[in-house]
Amino acid sequence: MPEQDEPKPEQDEPKPEQDEPKPERTIANWILAGLITAFGLMVFTVAVRDGHADSALLFVALPVILAAALALTPGRTSHGRVFGVTTIALLLAAVALHEGAICVLLAAPLVYAVAHGSTALIRAVRRSSRTYAVIAVPLLLLPGLEGSGIGPRIDPVQSVEVTRVVGLPPEEVAARIAAGPRPAAIRSASLRLLGVPTPGHVVGDGVEPGDRWAFGYHGSAHGPGGHLLAEVEVNEPGHLGFRFVEDTSITGRWLTWQHADLRWQPAGSDRTQIRVTVRYERGLDPSWYFGPLQNALLGEGVEHLLDMMTLR
Repeated sequence: MPEQDEPKPEQDEPKPEQDEPKPERTIANWILAGLITAFGLMVFTVAVRDGHADSALLFVALPVILAAALALTPGRTSHGRVFGVTTIALLLAAVALHEGAICVLLAAPLVYAVAHGSTALIRAVRRSSRTYAVIAVPLLLLPGLEGSGIGPRIDPVQSVEVTRVVGLPPEEVAARIAAGPRPAAIRSASLRLLGVPTPGHVVGDGVEPGDRWAFGYHGSAHGPGGHLLAEVEVNEPGHLGFRFVEDTSITGRWLTWQHADLRWQPAGSDRTQIRVTVRYERGLDPSWYFGPLQNALLGEGVEHLLDMMTLR
């Protein structure tokens, strides 16, 4: 008889992965979530009271605390709860910080990323050990100490440089600079969309050492806008240096102006190259997020300053 193939043993068909059963909430879960949330509220209150409202303590540490409180609570919709609570926290912070709501708006992508990233990490660790999940929370909080008064600040002094070539001879550029800046329409889309404060009126002119330019900002329902006072420190051919002698403006919440250099030189064919360098101290942390962001926005602000001197 012809040899027949032996029947092959049947292989078990892979079963679709079953959904993880929804664990039940226990009193311990609620106590842990409540304690972490209460601690988060205390951190928020102390940070605002001590003048650290714009530090990484709020933009990194607080989202981690809120995420941990919810991630450690059993359920299948941790990310949904984290999104809801984070949104509420951002809205409340915007109301509490008044003009600082711009900081909250700029920080929102960072806050959401930290909150959801922490949630994913804590839930992943929690599947293997609840103890390790609790230990992970303090480790996640470490990046939030920058600028809080506990942790050091990283490179808070920054500078931005803007170069522009205009179709004007150098002597005309010098004349327009000597006339001083005047209010102008904002051309930058980012400044308009974010509602970044810009000077509403300017008082003073002149380029001799000791001459001062005062940039006034419009107020709001929460108080006056204040002003920024710049004084000519250096006057050389093709070069002006300014120091800032007084700053009561609302922009002082986000940065401290230190020094500004304005230089211009011929660029050929009745054209002039203008270069503005501004040094300032960043007021927002963490540095790796707000450093590049503030540099970009301040660069747009310097471009607007050149527009105010009709150097387009």
